[in-house]
Amino acid sequence: MAHGFDLDERLLAFSVEIVRLTEALPTTRSGNHVAAQLLRCGTSPYPNHGEAQAAESARDFVHKFRIGLKELRETRNWLRLVQGVPLSETTGDVTRLLQECDELIRIFAASIRTVEKRL
Repeated sequence: MAHGFDLDERLLAFSVEIVRLTEALPTTRSGNHVAAQLLRCGTSPYPNHGEAQAAESARDFVHKFRIGLKELRETRNWLRLVQGVPLSETTGDVTRLLQECDELIRIFAASIRTVEKRL
C-alpha cells in the first residue's frame, strides 16, 4: 500500500485493496453481506476526497472530509469483523488494511481540525 504524502494516491490504493479483499470473501450469506457493506464504505473516502478538493468553501471542505471520516470509521469496524470471524484467509492483508485505515482516519481528523481552526 502506498505510504506517501499524496493522500489521493493513498486513498486510491486503499480502495483497490478493499475491492480485492471483498472479491476474496466467501460467497456465503455473511460473506456477501459484509463484502457489500465493506465495498460501499471502504471505497467511498476516495471520491469524497476528490469532492473535497473541489469544495466551494472551507465549510464545504470540512463537510466532505467529515463524510470521508465517517466512512473510514465504518470501514474499520467492518475490517475488524472480517478479522474477528475470520471471513478471509488473508488475515495479514486485513491487519495491513486496518493499519492504513487507522492512519487515514488520523489524517482526515487532523485535516478537519486544521481547517476548523481557520473558520
